[in-house]
Amino acid sequence: MEWLTLNPIICIGWLIVGAIAGILARSIMKSANAPLIWDIVLGLAGAFIGGFLAGLIGFGPGATGGLERVIINLIIATVGAIVIIFVGRLFTGRRAV
Repeated sequence: MEWLTLNPIICIGWLIVGAIAGILARSIMKSANAPLIWDIVLGLAGAFIGGFLAGLIGFGPGATGGLERVIINLIIATVGAIVIIFVGRLFTGRRAV
């Protein structure tokens, strides 16, 4: 379980992937621009939701690493963030701006 250790470089990587995923999700869903911190939060929450959904359909962590792993995590986080935006719109009744 060495992947559970909190390496500062990995944490910075999470923030970068979260920010990119949040920005991509807002762009895809045509949401209003928000401060970068909200994009990071959206992307990190999206990574959690996306990882959960990926586990439900049997898409677990593989033996890959490096750039391939980052791209897969980015896609999963972006899909999760899109789900969060979609569900948020269902509850608030807001449309794309």
